[in-house]
Amino acid sequence: MKTYCLELSGPWACFTRPEMKVERVSYDVITPSAARACFEAILWKPAIRWHVRRIEVLKAIRWINLRRNEVASVVSTRNVETAMKNGHGDLALYVEDDRQQRAGLFLRDVAYRVHADLEFLRERDPDASSAKYQEMFERRARKGQCVNQPYLGTREFAAQFRLIDDAATEPQPIDESRDLGFMLHDLDFSNPSDPQPRFFRARMEHGVVQVPAWDSAEVRG
Repeated sequence: MKTYCLELSGPWACFTRPEMKVERVSYDVITPSAARACFEAILWKPAIRWHVRRIEVLKAIRWINLRRNEVASVVSTRNVETAMKNGHGDLALYVEDDRQQRAGLFLRDVAYRVHADLEFLRERDPDASSAKYQEMFERRARKGQCVNQPYLGTREFAAQFRLIDDAATEPQPIDESRDLGFMLHDLDFSNPSDPQPRFFRARMEHGVVQVPAWDSAEVRG
């Protein structure tokens, strides 16, 4: 595995706590799953896996309260299946009829340095090598190319990204330590029809959060 470092930043972010059922309330810092999604937005293939190892917080943790419009429902799977079968159907959501306002506690003016390992799964692509995917990621990240726009927790909060070649020459993380409590690590897709969240006890030490390995005893359901 080869380790890469991305700087992720943006004016707004929301890494939603799953225990909040109605209003959106963000974790204090980016979650490993949200960080992984940013790497996958630049390069994802069936033969690679991203493992987030370390998160560095580069700006002071600041909050903002906002109310925003959301729709209260989603298009049902049954309607989609019927439309696919018949070749037509009404799959629209009418915002004026389905709009609701929700309060949110979001982060503002955020910046992180995220370190992640690129693992090559040879059994998924036996004719390739890890160097192939490493070159693809490095080329795309340096050019600012991505499969889809990376975002900071929710899709409306787009993330700017920059590949860091030498983190030692970059500014230091914030000099702050705090217990972040139990944080979402990622979802367990052992049963694809019912993915389960897994958590770890996160602590920020001088602006750095160390992320335990997925199979570590520190990661629990």
